[in-house]
Amino acid sequence: MRFFLLIFLTFLTLNADSVYEKGKNLYKEKGCGSCHGLKLEGMHRYPYLANRAKGFLTYKLKRFRSQNADNQQQEMMIPFAMNLSDEQIEALTTYMNKYVDESSNGRYDDSFYQEGDGGS
Repeated sequence: MRFFLLIFLTFLTLNADSVYEKGKNLYKEKGCGSCHGLKLEGMHRYPYLANRAKGFLTYKLKRFRSQNADNQQQEMMIPFAMNLSDEQIEALTTYMNKYVDESSNGRYDDSFYQEGDGGS
C-alpha cells in the first residue's frame, strides 16, 4: 500500500512540474513578458503577476477570454486571452502563482514598504 501511495505522490509531483513548465513556455510564446516583465514583476502601468493568488489570476483570464474587462487598460488583454483553453489558463496561472526567479532562486517579494512622505 505504501508503495502505491509513493508512486501516486511522485506522479502528482511530476505532473505539477510539467504544468509549471507548460505555463512558463506559454508565458514566453504569448509575449506576456513584454508588458508584465520577464520575471513577472510588472512594467510601467502593467501589474506584476508573480506569486499572485491562483484563483484571482484564473478569474481575470477567464473574464478576458469572455471579452469582459473592468477598464480600458484591461481591454488590451482580451485578444491575448480569447483563444486560451481551460488547460492553458491552468498552466499559466500555475506558473504565475508558483513563480520562482531561476537566477536568484527566490520568489518575487511584493512586500515593498515606503517610509516617510517620499521626499520633498
